[in-house]
Amino acid sequence: MSVRRDDDRLRVVLVGWGAISRAVVDTLGDAPVDLVAVARRDWSSGRDGLNASVMAVTTPDEVEGLNIDLVVEAAGREAVAPWARAAADLGADLIVSSVSAFTDGDLLAELRSGAEAAGTRIEIHPGALAGVDALSAARTIGLDQVEHRIVKPPRAWVGTPAETLCDLSDLGESTVFFTGSAAETANAFPKNANVAMTSALAGVGPDQTRVALVADPEASTNRHEIHATGDFGELRVSIASHPLPGNPRTSAMAAHSLVRAIRNRASAIVI
Repeated sequence: MSVRRDDDRLRVVLVGWGAISRAVVDTLGDAPVDLVAVARRDWSSGRDGLNASVMAVTTPDEVEGLNIDLVVEAAGREAVAPWARAAADLGADLIVSSVSAFTDGDLLAELRSGAEAAGTRIEIHPGALAGVDALSAARTIGLDQVEHRIVKPPRAWVGTPAETLCDLSDLGESTVFFTGSAAETANAFPKNANVAMTSALAGVGPDQTRVALVADPEASTNRHEIHATGDFGELRVSIASHPLPGNPRTSAMAAHSLVRAIRNRASAIVI
């Protein structure tokens, strides 16, 4: 595992410049973190909101030689593979937000091997979920089943396959419009149900974790409910998070969980 150098602040590359990334930068505050560069596929629309001292890059090659400690991905599943490989080459740790990329088991195995060879670490942060630590701990004792229910207002499902599965504009009650394994769910809804893979990797795996997606016209928050049973006992946890301003599909907690993960890398005491 790589660690922060004693004489330096944590040097970070942030991959992505969407609502989550902007919220992260706005919230880091006085953490001993230096944002060295932000990566985006296309900067033609300008670098609105990005400090002039921060490099705007498009490819991993542009951050070579910058003595990076940590790469933070918040750009979508297509960004995970190239930036994970780059992080290993840089000798930097990686925090992954777009966990749906790991529905590809071969990619997960490749990136694990690459990190092991480089002596770095890939961290999957909890995102909008609560109870991931307990779920992961329960796995060491024995899990029989894990169910993950994702409940959002209909507008949060607009622009997804949900539009073909139910009438989002005319729902009179809470409606389950999709059920499947975590792998199936993350593949079908990579931006809206990304965290299904997080609970899966923490628990019984992508194929065994059962997920239900719900559009609820009475909902004003994005809610995740996890129910797990096994030799450890029973776990029930629910978290309702307000949507991220400017992006109703994403819970604000996802951004703040990422801030916590970055701060923990720069802190002497970690909770």
